[in-house]
Amino acid sequence: MTENQISHTQTVDEHDFVAKLDRPFHHIYLPFKRLFDLIFATLLMIPASIIILIFMILVKLETPGKCFYSQERVGLMGQSFKVTKLRSMYSDAEKKSGAMWAKKEDPRVTRVGHFMRKTRVDELPQLWSVIKGDMSLIGPRPERPMFTQQFSEDIDGFEQRLLVKPGLSGYAQVHGGYDDTPAQKLANDMYYIEHFGVLTDVGIFFETIRVVVTGDGAR
Repeated sequence: MTENQISHTQTVDEHDFVAKLDRPFHHIYLPFKRLFDLIFATLLMIPASIIILIFMILVKLETPGKCFYSQERVGLMGQSFKVTKLRSMYSDAEKKSGAMWAKKEDPRVTRVGHFMRKTRVDELPQLWSVIKGDMSLIGPRPERPMFTQQFSEDIDGFEQRLLVKPGLSGYAQVHGGYDDTPAQKLANDMYYIEHFGVLTDVGIFFETIRVVVTGDGAR
């Protein structure tokens, strides 16, 4: 399987942002990045499994409903895949409100969910997506198809962030804030693509540790 292929995915054909994408991104670092993803994601799964188990219990004790939820996201070159997270909202939170862009002081988020989002614990199940190859440890955060389509129509070049594999953490996540607009997010993601390389990824890795400790940028 090549770097530009994703396992267990299919293109989001019903959205026209895919046709607006530039040619696939190539870089000498890509195969090494995939190797690093496999090694570190596998190692991280060991302590992460214990943390996930603890928060599964806490989620279940606080509110009724499933401990996990899955959503369709858009990844490399418009490929769709499922991400799984620990549930941080009340069950069926979007049935009344519909799909909403995450915001500060979101009333749909539970108390345990607020802590998980602040520390990024809710994202830990996505390590499996990294191991499968749907995601990388570092890259633009994957968006839902409906938002990707909307922002691609409203913001010139928004879909170009799909030229690299989405990440568990990214430049926009460690340098952004509560009130970042999609345009600001795009600017940060394109900065990452323009400065793509091992040094950039290492810098984001240590910035991610800072964000997890301080809670900066959590919603």
